[in-house]
Order: sequence, then C-alpha cells, then structure tokens
Amino acid sequence: MLTIFARCRVHYDGRAKSELGSGDRVILVKPDGAFLVHQSKKREPVNWQPPGSFVTVEVREGLVVLRSVRRKPKEILEVELEEVYLASLFNAEDYEELALTGSEAEMAEMIFRNPELIEPGFKPLFREKQIGHGIVDILGKDGRGNLVVLELKRRKADLHAVSQLKRYVEALEREHGKVRGILVAPSLTSGAKKLLEKEGLEFRKVEPPKKEKLGRGRQKTLF
Repeated sequence: MLTIFARCRVHYDGRAKSELGSGDRVILVKPDGAFLVHQSKKREPVNWQPPGSFVTVEVREGLVVLRSVRRKPKEILEVELEEVYLASLFNAEDYEELALTGSEAEMAEMIFRNPELIEPGFKPLFREKQIGHGIVDILGKDGRGNLVVLELKRRKADLHAVSQLKRYVEALEREHGKVRGILVAPSLTSGAKKLLEKEGLEFRKVEPPKKEKLGRGRQKTLF
C-alpha cells in the first residue's frame, strides 16, 4: 500500500473532465488498484479510481506523475507531484471480511431464538414478510392468537419508526382484523413515545446483540 503526502495537481479525463490546482493532499494507492486523493477536509476523496485500475509512475518535465487508468469505461487520473513531504510503501496483509454486529437482522435472529424477549407466549412466524405497504421485520402471534407486527430498530427509535409501524398494522388490519404493533428498540425519543401511546401501539426495550469477545489474546506489537 502506497501512501504519499504531497503538494500536487490533479487532472481527470473520462466521463467528464476536471482539474484540481496545487494543494497539499494525501494520495493512497492500494494493491487492488484503487487510487484515492484526499484533501484536508471531508470524508470522501476528491478524486478516485476504483479497484482494477492500472497505476504507473513516470517523470514528465521534471515532475513525478502518478497515472491511473481505468479501461471500461475509459478514465484517466493523473497526479503531478510538485513537492513530496512523506512517502511510505507497506506490504499490508489483511484477509478479514467486515463482520457487522448489532444489526437489525441479528436482532431478528435473536428474537427468533428467544421470543420471550418480546413477551411470554409470543411466537415469531415470518421474517422480512412482504406486505402491500412494505416489508415487516417480524410477523408473529401472541399467546392469544392475535397477529403481531414487530418493527425493529437497532438505535433509538423516532417518529418515523412509529409511523412505519402504524402503516403496517393498518394494512394488515384490513385483512385480518385486530393486529398488535410493537416497536422493538433500545430506546425511544419522547415524540415517538407520545405517538405510540396515541396510536395504541406498544414498545419493547431490546438491546441489539453484541459481538462476543474472542479468546485469542492480544495481537503482537510490531517490535
């Protein structure tokens, strides 16, 4: 992985054309061909090329030029290095894939395994059930046989979550009569709580699952 901190100019020619004048920037070139130019503000790169691009280096009129070419569609990104402050090349090894924990999908799985988190007698029947007005996170029945809609939120639930739950309940009531709606989240905004009470909907406080700690010990330091 190549990292360069330098004063540079950037030229792009492809689906459009752009020029970026002289300035201090961070340039990243990754082993998969990804090429990114970052300014000192904002999260996204100001210019970039995707993985699979071909990167070369050449000297042109006394300046080192990094050239990234993407074949389809044809795009060329060139960075003229006017002054290099720092350059590092590191053989990075990273074979892991991102494992998302605490997601709404994991909350659903946890509730299917432990339906008593909602209430005694609750029986989850369907996950991500398609209905006319959207997709219900969990559809089940309570101990009395009433149909129950669960709307899951991994963070504090707001007014939008309550409105969403209300739409699902009203859509199902037209076919099945009385339907209970339960909003499942770690917490509620005050506005969401008031709207739940007004609409006759319910709330269950459930925290999303947390990633278990692995017993591998600490990673060794570089030295």
